[in-house]
Amino acid sequence: MSERDVMEYDVVTVGAGPAGLSFAIRLKQLKPELSVCVIEKASTIGAHILSGAVIEPGPLDELLPGWRDAPPPVCVPAAEDEFWFLTKTGGTKFPVIPPGMANHGNFIVSLGAMCAWLAPQAEALGVEIYPGFAAAEPLFDEAGAVCGVRIGDMGVAKDGSHKPGYTQGIDILAKVTVLAEGARGHLTKQLIRKFGLDAESDPQNYSIGIKELWQLPPGRAKPGKIFHSFGWPADSMTYGGSFIYHLADDRVAIGYVSGLDYRDPEYQPYEAFQQFKHHPLVKPLLEGGTILSAGARAIVTGGWQSLPKVEMPGALLIGDTAGLLNVPKVKGTHQAIRSGMLAAEHLAAQEAPAAAGFDAKLRASPVMAELKKVRNIKPGFKKGLWFGLVNSAWETATAGLSPWTWRCKPDWNSLQKLAEAEKPRRDYVERTLAPRDRLAGVYFAATEHDEDQPVHLKVSNTDICVTKCAEEYGNPCQRFCPAGVYEIVQDEQGKRLQINAANCVHCKTCDIKDPYQIITWVTPEGGSGPNYQNL
Repeated sequence: MSERDVMEYDVVTVGAGPAGLSFAIRLKQLKPELSVCVIEKASTIGAHILSGAVIEPGPLDELLPGWRDAPPPVCVPAAEDEFWFLTKTGGTKFPVIPPGMANHGNFIVSLGAMCAWLAPQAEALGVEIYPGFAAAEPLFDEAGAVCGVRIGDMGVAKDGSHKPGYTQGIDILAKVTVLAEGARGHLTKQLIRKFGLDAESDPQNYSIGIKELWQLPPGRAKPGKIFHSFGWPADSMTYGGSFIYHLADDRVAIGYVSGLDYRDPEYQPYEAFQQFKHHPLVKPLLEGGTILSAGARAIVTGGWQSLPKVEMPGALLIGDTAGLLNVPKVKGTHQAIRSGMLAAEHLAAQEAPAAAGFDAKLRASPVMAELKKVRNIKPGFKKGLWFGLVNSAWETATAGLSPWTWRCKPDWNSLQKLAEAEKPRRDYVERTLAPRDRLAGVYFAATEHDEDQPVHLKVSNTDICVTKCAEEYGNPCQRFCPAGVYEIVQDEQGKRLQINAANCVHCKTCDIKDPYQIITWVTPEGGSGPNYQNL
């Protein structure tokens, strides 16, 4: 085997989301002499980015003071808020918007388009950005510190052999590696375990957000209108809520978020979203419209008590990979940008960039102060909807000054076994709106994987799938995956698990929710996966 090519930088950033790009921009603003590289596993910048998204502009104002003169391509000022509790046939509109969800002064954006807009501004400062570079594993120096990443090989067949176009992945070495992979980062997961970064924190918690972009008939959208709801189709023990954001040109972004701490093994996050679209308040908005793009992504929701240590020898964590999303606000972009800038300022203040000291700096910053105030709100909903609402009102009224902190368990541990499951009444309706099934949804994600490459969803013991899991949980992977990746099939060999890896939209839900923790999501070949448009 030939020696790998090596590229060396002062800093390498894994992930070209809002955190990684903001970090790179800020570092070059402060220390233009440093060499900075950003690698991104998607085929183009923004292609794997999916979020609501309403953003608070404060950190962006600080990072790029003139940005409003040439804003991202999808950027609509917030105009009005609505917050609803839904029943199957109607609902109640709240007369007062919860403080964290009041969006006056904020902007509705496509976060994918925003990242594609940030990237050339980083490049103009001298940042080198490489889409299609999937970081397959971390690299370590002789002392055991992180010293960079290895890019995955290209052109490897499913059986491990080398195809004619085989190219060996390069090693990217750096004094500091900044992990900005988003929720449930592949390298971050490994490094948290290796360095015990979560030894003093609760397990991280997640939700899954499923989103579609619709083109409506002329005159139907109200640019700047922001709609949120909770209640139906979720039962009282399942954390769930919706968003509808009205954009320009008669487009709306619509989505549904399901907490991955749900208990019912029969629950299907994708079906809950499709049911929401058929609510009497929503269906008339969408009828006659067409879907432009769709996708799904895990959302990090553990908050203050689930924050791991964000530094290790040679590397640090920022943005959603650290777990900085503010759940009651339904926002994380401002936290991602703020944490990226803070990390850049930390490195720039040193003669030679080093990770040591960043954890203390982040914990003493407004980023963590914001999370501490709301630390008990999402965990309160683990005791049910009504307790969660009362607890939210209390925590909001006291600005999080409660002397207690609700603890978190891992999401995979919350699933009830079929024999003891409560079997809530779903009360679902017949669906008529597109897409009719998950495979149609995958089409709108424009996901692409070379079929002849190693399967990137590693199941350590498939015997469990057709025996213990089938009996205890009824194979929930077939229901929690929004893309139909997992399928239990019966053929002449008997019952077996079939992994339709080419469907995968990289949401990471399987890695999080699998009740036996035998599924591991690893990076496929660089450039594989969804190609989201304006999500």
